[in-house]
Amino acid sequence: MPEKKKILVVDDAAFTRNMLKKIIDNADYTKVVGEASDGNEAIKLYKQLKPDLVTMDLVMPVKGGIETIEEIKKFDDGALIICVSALGQEALVLEAAKKGAKDFIQKPFKSDQVTEVLERTLLNNKGH
Repeated sequence: MPEKKKILVVDDAAFTRNMLKKIIDNADYTKVVGEASDGNEAIKLYKQLKPDLVTMDLVMPVKGGIETIEEIKKFDDGALIICVSALGQEALVLEAAKKGAKDFIQKPFKSDQVTEVLERTLLNNKGH
């Protein structure tokens, strides 16, 4: 069994983090190694944990997802980031993609949707 990929979950809502955590930890090849509730915490944890992938909420207090993506990308150009956004946040999703986010998961999400996006992103970036 290959080593599980490390995922950092970033969302200001504990409920969403718990849901994502459950889905990610249930998948065969991924595990959550850290959780952050705002951008500053996310950046600090990213540097400490060096996760394989980050799920990033776009609307958070203190520091939003777009700025956080920018800072993580500055630190690690190869960072794999998937945005998690609600309906009606298309402009933010596009902005996040410009900043380097690889894909996105729309809230409310279903578990198979999440695993599919994770799989696609992790498998397509084997060279990382």
